[in-house]
Amino acid sequence: MAEKILIIDDDEKLLKIVTLRLESKGYAVFTAKNGEEGESLFHQVAPDLVILDVMMPGLKGWELCQRLRQVSSVPIIFLTALSETDHLVRGLETGADDYVAKPVRPVELEARVTALLRRVRMSHEPPKVLRFENDDLIINCTEQKAFVQGQEVSLSPTEYNLLLFMAERAGRILSTELIFDAVWGIRSETQIESVKWHIWRLRQKVETDPKNPRFILTERGKGYRFSPH
Repeated sequence: MAEKILIIDDDEKLLKIVTLRLESKGYAVFTAKNGEEGESLFHQVAPDLVILDVMMPGLKGWELCQRLRQVSSVPIIFLTALSETDHLVRGLETGADDYVAKPVRPVELEARVTALLRRVRMSHEPPKVLRFENDDLIINCTEQKAFVQGQEVSLSPTEYNLLLFMAERAGRILSTELIFDAVWGIRSETQIESVKWHIWRLRQKVETDPKNPRFILTERGKGYRFSPH
């Protein structure tokens, strides 16, 4: 069965171009021209991935992202103009997994869709449980879940993959480029901001004091390090 992709954007020309590109690769594509229509269609078709414009008339992209995150962990890719940085940041904070700057290059968007869906499909081997700080943080790799002080935390697919990648390399300094290549898989000019904001978001969820993290540490000028202690 073809994987379903929902594109929500008020640019009709972009919708047609991207739809043709993705359909040629075997995806089933659904489109909506505004946030309200997109939200309704989301519940009707249950897509495997959402491509979402940040700025639209009516319901804005970051607002819709927040609503979708309340009911689903579906991967979400933002489309954003460079002038919309504040809205983009707000959207990433609500749980978006990736973003592509406008004007959109269909080949890049297709590559990001493919990479993100591949990560979602991946099964981690071998089944195992990672435990840190007297079980204050537990990562169940079999169920792809994380627990902080016994309580499950809600992670997007990208957040989970980022946490697992770092935790499996605890103690090592990981450069931004290495993290981006492993978790996102597609190089772009936005890679530093993508890693930065997802690290920030992950700290809000797994650190008891995000401003003074115990696990996800910044190594200035070098990258990040996951501390097992």
